[in-house]
Amino acid sequence: MSAYDDRDGKIWLDGKLVEWRDAQVHVLTHALHYASSVFEGERCYNGKIFKGAEHSARLRKSANYLDMEIPYSVEEIEAAKYAMLKANGWTDAYVRAVAWRGAGEDMGVSAARNPVRLAVAGWEWGAYYGDAKMKGAKIGISRWKRPSPETIPVHAKAAGLYMICTMSKHEAEAQGFSDALFMDYRGYVAECTGANIFFVKDGEVHTPLPDCFLNGITRQTVIGMLKDKGIRVIERHIEPYELEGFEQCWLTGTAAEVTPVSQIADYNFEVGALTRDIATSYETLVRS
Repeated sequence: MSAYDDRDGKIWLDGKLVEWRDAQVHVLTHALHYASSVFEGERCYNGKIFKGAEHSARLRKSANYLDMEIPYSVEEIEAAKYAMLKANGWTDAYVRAVAWRGAGEDMGVSAARNPVRLAVAGWEWGAYYGDAKMKGAKIGISRWKRPSPETIPVHAKAAGLYMICTMSKHEAEAQGFSDALFMDYRGYVAECTGANIFFVKDGEVHTPLPDCFLNGITRQTVIGMLKDKGIRVIERHIEPYELEGFEQCWLTGTAAEVTPVSQIADYNFEVGALTRDIATSYETLVRS
């Protein structure tokens, strides 16, 4: 594949479709300097974006957390996504909506007078973790921690919150892992760099309480599916030592979908029947 800035196609930018290579911003864009940016990752299956309106609503909410007002409604953002998909001829694709403070009268920490801009792009994308969808991902443990809600708006899907994700994933990949698991500021198990995490023990599912990280839309969907199957789901604080006692593990996220985990650092997990069942059920749901 060519670089992401050098492709044929269309990107929706500030109310209109533009040529891919023309979707540019100025070097003095506020978001480039101060991380005043929020985004969503979504997947389109068979011509339908899974839970698209929920993602658009969360995008607007994330912007509000960062004191930004996106000048487009949920309905207008949805229309932009489908216009972009149609222009590129895609029925199965990853969709990226991103809003940011652009260049304007302010170029400092304060940027109240700068416009909030919006773009919607997409690309055709397979399994985020490659063959881990079948074999199970191998995950390291990050030396960084998810921050306290007193330090940053942790429930926003904000670009600045992902810097430690990039650093942690690079370090994990250098060590032969696919991803990295974060603990939170208190030392509890939190999430991976772009996915929530679930564990299985004695037929019950345990997942970290999302009180200092994003409560993913895929996470919420999977919890609902498990409950519909009559499986008990326990949302709680999980201590790192408990990893040794869990039997199965999987990740959830728009990019990850439902991906089994076979290893976290020195702990090994079975890619078992419940993991495979929920992965299959999720695949069926998003394509229905």
